[in-house]
Order: sequence, then C-alpha cells, then structure tokens
Amino acid sequence: MTTTVAFADLHTLVGTDLGYSDWFEITQDRINTFADATDDQQWIHVDPERAKDGPFGGPIAHGFLTLSLFIPMWVDLLDVQGAGTKVNYGLDKVRFVSPVPAGSRVRLTATIAEVTEVGGGIQLVVDGTIEIEGGTKPAVALRSLQRLYA
Repeated sequence: MTTTVAFADLHTLVGTDLGYSDWFEITQDRINTFADATDDQQWIHVDPERAKDGPFGGPIAHGFLTLSLFIPMWVDLLDVQGAGTKVNYGLDKVRFVSPVPAGSRVRLTATIAEVTEVGGGIQLVVDGTIEIEGGTKPAVALRSLQRLYA
C-alpha cells in the first residue's frame, strides 16, 4: 500500500513504517540480463547447472541486482505530492545478508528515519530491508538517502 503525502508534510513521516512493497520475482532471465549489463558473468549467477553443485545449491542473484530493485520497490511505498524532482542521493550502509535464489521473490519494507532540509529541498533517510519470500533472514539491509525538490 502506498503512503501519499504532500511535499510540505514530509517531516510528519519521521519514524513511520511504510509497510511492504509489491513482490518482485527474481527470474534467471532477470539475473542473466543484469549479468550482461554489468559484465559480471560469474557462474554462481549465470550457470544453473554448475551452480547446482556450488555453495548455494543453485544460481543466485547478484547482490547489486537485488539492491538495484530498491528504487522500484521504494516507489511502491511512498508518493510525494508536489515533488518535482526526486534524486537517489546515495547509501550510508548496505549489507547483503542472504543470497537470493533464482526463482524467488523479494519485497521491501522501509521506515523514514530522518527528514531534513537541504539546499532547497528535503533529504529523507530511509532504513530499508529487502526480504525474501519464505526466508528467515533478509536479503539486504540498507540505509538510503533520497533528495526531493519541489
């Protein structure tokens, strides 16, 4: 479910748990496409037959593939009315906690940790967790910095 807020009211969301994004499927095709785009063709990602005998029992998504899905999942969680420009400003912390097997699904849960005014806009500090459907540990734990301008 998407939280909708006016740009001027972003400060009211500090401490707010935004719930869960939709699920995103991590198909082998998605993994292969990411491998092609990043020139990371390591066999644990792109060779399902060899990966069966590897440390994870099958192919896994690149950690950075899972992390890159933060933005489309984040858009599921927060809609800021009156924000003309939204910028992914960076990450303060990222941990790849668990591998994401090909064929699994992931989703984001996020909390607004801080809202501050910066150079004509607002910076959001977001604590996020990307979880694996049916998993006992998250795939990724992160702290993201987002900047929004009216």
